[in-house]
Amino acid sequence: MTSATVGIFGLTGCAGDQLVVLNCEDELLRLLELLEVRDFLMGSSDNDEECPLDIALVEGAVLSRRDEERLRRIRARSTTLVAIGTCAVWGGVAAMDRGLDRARLLNDVYGHQGRLFDTQAARALHEVVKVDLNITGCPIEKAELLSAISHLLQGNPPLGLHYPVCTECRIREQRCLLVEEGLPCLGPVTAAGCDARCPGYGVACVGCRGPAVDANWESLVALFEEKGLGPHEVWRKLKTFAPVALSAHALQED
Repeated sequence: MTSATVGIFGLTGCAGDQLVVLNCEDELLRLLELLEVRDFLMGSSDNDEECPLDIALVEGAVLSRRDEERLRRIRARSTTLVAIGTCAVWGGVAAMDRGLDRARLLNDVYGHQGRLFDTQAARALHEVVKVDLNITGCPIEKAELLSAISHLLQGNPPLGLHYPVCTECRIREQRCLLVEEGLPCLGPVTAAGCDARCPGYGVACVGCRGPAVDANWESLVALFEEKGLGPHEVWRKLKTFAPVALSAHALQED
């Protein structure tokens, strides 16, 4: 694929991942030479909402019937659907209440008017439609986005990072906040790609990118316990950004 028709969409979310596209700055003009952006509400008021798309970039989680119907329409008109951002990939912060009684939550917050809302428990995109590529992050990293687009245009599958944030910390020769300072850092089990930005500033990783491939949960829980941190703190922190991932792992909050 040497050029492509593209749509960029937002479901329920903060729109931060769409902003990353607009913030490509020096690369933006080159991108527009290679991509024909046909449907991008945040970037243009002149959109074609029906045309076929080679690539659809979708951020946000599915939190309503409207979101679900829109996502299915996007899927139907797209050859390649890319989930961008932690909400789209893992459900995000909005999915923290998936195990609770949603009707009761709505009543507690909105009273009897809550039953009129079009709202559902948050779902990641892959729980509703087929997703061809995930680019995680809160928000996504510009470099990952540009790399993925480059690979797609060349007809190659993008190369994902299969190591955790901890590896990036070591590459940057940063102090280990968990081992050396006893901070509750999720770097050992969190997907890399952020260049270990938070630990570089002395802030423990909170897992905003979701779980790394083949994350060693048992080792992390053992380290937490060794440092006097409750093992369930791992679960609680991961649940903040990637609750959908918990069902795929043995780690549970008992």
